[in-house]
Amino acid sequence: MPGHKNGRITSDLKNALSLLFREVKDPRVSDLISIVKINLSGDLSYAAVYVSAIEGYEKSVDSAKGLNSAAGFLRQRLSQALKIRKAPELKFIADDSLIKSAEILETIKGFNKEQ
Repeated sequence: MPGHKNGRITSDLKNALSLLFREVKDPRVSDLISIVKINLSGDLSYAAVYVSAIEGYEKSVDSAKGLNSAAGFLRQRLSQALKIRKAPELKFIADDSLIKSAEILETIKGFNKEQ
């Protein structure tokens, strides 16, 4: 079942990358960055990693640029951490879904207070 393997590897990538973000020394990368989702190609050679920073979308964009600069380092460390022969090529993309979800939550709280 390729779907099961892809899902398991995606989960492992998410956990390993979360730990490896701490090792990135680029000042553009936020300390409060999280992985929103990972789209892994069917052949497991490419991974689009959507990241979001709590400080706002601009900081997410800066963090994505910093992480893309460190993609080679992260890929090497991923292959060591996950004990896989070939780690996927990483592309980091800024995502603002955490900010939008917080705005939606505030709107819902506002409606609940009115009732």
